[in-house]
Amino acid sequence: MIEELLPDSVVTVEMHGDDGIEEGPLYPEEEALVARAVAKRRREFSAVRACARRAMAKLGVPAQPIVSGERGAPRWPAGLVGSMTHCEGYCGAALARATDLASLGIDAEPHAPLPDGVLESVSLPQERRRLSELAAARPRVHWDRLLFSAKESVYKAWFPLTGQWLDFGEADIEIVPEPGDDPHGGFRAALLVPGPLVNGRRVGVFDGRWAVRRGLVTTSVTIPHLS
Repeated sequence: MIEELLPDSVVTVEMHGDDGIEEGPLYPEEEALVARAVAKRRREFSAVRACARRAMAKLGVPAQPIVSGERGAPRWPAGLVGSMTHCEGYCGAALARATDLASLGIDAEPHAPLPDGVLESVSLPQERRRLSELAAARPRVHWDRLLFSAKESVYKAWFPLTGQWLDFGEADIEIVPEPGDDPHGGFRAALLVPGPLVNGRRVGVFDGRWAVRRGLVTTSVTIPHLS
């Protein structure tokens, strides 16, 4: 599912369903990060890293540890950019060579409404107005969850470029569905704080894609190198 949202330069590996999610062996550095974790957390942690190492293999990169750095962001091997995501019954990883993309972010969420009160804490008034319009036109999509996922993908693409926190209210996201019954499309995130520098140029807008498939909302953001 994630693959259809990303350019050809990105390799992806996904696992679906509880029966299809396999834990992979962990390196000692990774073991230390989940030594006291509950079984569910450990299973997600190891499974998503198994996806990432398979993606490394697709790029011809030897398997190696993926530890968490500042704010939990994964530390990728030199020369790679990437992102991981997991939710109930799904995990996935996407990797690219740093020469092909400056950064990327992916996210997957259950296609269900956000819990009560969450939308107000993660969205801007103008975003909520646009979500109401979308819901009136296409009520089968849980637009609140889609907005949340898009903000997660934006953050995952932002942080490796800046090393700084990005609050939910610091990006104004407009979701644009494609025509037809198949729920997919794009979105544009206008940064409300100074954007990252890419090749010496300030990036103020992140473009992304989304789709609803198999009970999940998936989103992606890719940041190209600027010439």
